[in-house]
Amino acid sequence: MSPRTRNWLTAYFVTALIFAVLDVAWILLVANPLYQSQIGGLLAPKANLLGAVLFYAIFVAGMVHYGVRPNAADVSLRQRVTGAALFGFFTYATWALTGFAVLKDFTALVAVTDILWGAAACSLVTWVTATVLRRRTTKPAAA
Repeated sequence: MSPRTRNWLTAYFVTALIFAVLDVAWILLVANPLYQSQIGGLLAPKANLLGAVLFYAIFVAGMVHYGVRPNAADVSLRQRVTGAALFGFFTYATWALTGFAVLKDFTALVAVTDILWGAAACSLVTWVTATVLRRRTTKPAAA
């Protein structure tokens, strides 16, 4: 396996782990209560596991590509976080604004909350991942 592929896969798994922890906390503490109170009638009795797995697999790949960018040494942390924020904003806005446009009783509060979450979560996950990976690959200075 090439070093570039190894770097990308390492970034993917670190990003996935960090995002999973953060998103589970978000879902349990904020999203579920908000969705129940605002759009409870639109919710399925239980989540579609295949849909969730596919979302996370694809979404994390996007975060790594547009935010973490593990093989782009010339990209600053600020550029990585900005790229991730934009990725999160546009992807979550696509979902939230489509729901707001076509689903009965989909509220503006849910749409705005989801969009802000997408941008914030991607920014934070990218910042943590890039920081962890930078420390992991930093070599000690020669004496």
